[in-house]
Amino acid sequence: MPLIIFLVECGIELIPKEIRSHSAVRKNLSAQIYSSQLLDNALHHSAMVNLKNSEKRGRPDIAHLSLLNALGSPLNKNGNLRLFLHTIKNKIYEFNPDIRISRNYNRFKGLMAKLLIDNDINVNGTKLISLFNGTIQDLLSTFKDPKILQFSKKGKLIQNYNELFLGDISKNNIAIIGGFQKSTFSDEFLDLSKNLISISNYSLDAWVVVGKVINFYELSHNII
Repeated sequence: MPLIIFLVECGIELIPKEIRSHSAVRKNLSAQIYSSQLLDNALHHSAMVNLKNSEKRGRPDIAHLSLLNALGSPLNKNGNLRLFLHTIKNKIYEFNPDIRISRNYNRFKGLMAKLLIDNDINVNGTKLISLFNGTIQDLLSTFKDPKILQFSKKGKLIQNYNELFLGDISKNNIAIIGGFQKSTFSDEFLDLSKNLISISNYSLDAWVVVGKVINFYELSHNII
């Protein structure tokens, strides 16, 4: 069975209407440039101050680094990774394992803005990113007999990676990883699993967690 990663509550969204008139937004916004239409804390911090849940918003860089780590891994190249991205606005997308995400941050932002507008990325008849129509609970229900692991500094510290992924290979191993910088999972995500796991004595960036979890799975299944 492949490892299934849900990167959740990612700070990827189009610039909200309520701040589009702010000077920090206007000076960069262009209808002709997709990347300028994506909320980015590095550019729009002063405009975002009064946005609800602002600590989780405007961070496409976190998703960018996490996706590069996941899609470039031996696990993905081996055909044993399924990757879903959930946005702060509750949109869920699945990434084709063959997609090549640009290493250039602005090009990535342009891709994400186009995705949010069009709902999928299609090239020569092949869907590279596709929208899942439903909630995170709906998505989980499509997997038979899932083993759901949720990764958080607040979870039980696991020091032996074999504890995570060795066992019944018929189970769908689902790893839920927060795609945000600060705060913690929203209640709806904390309710998804009783297996809250920590993999370090330190608080780790999302892309580091993605890389370590994938590496643990690779080692457990002898994928190199």
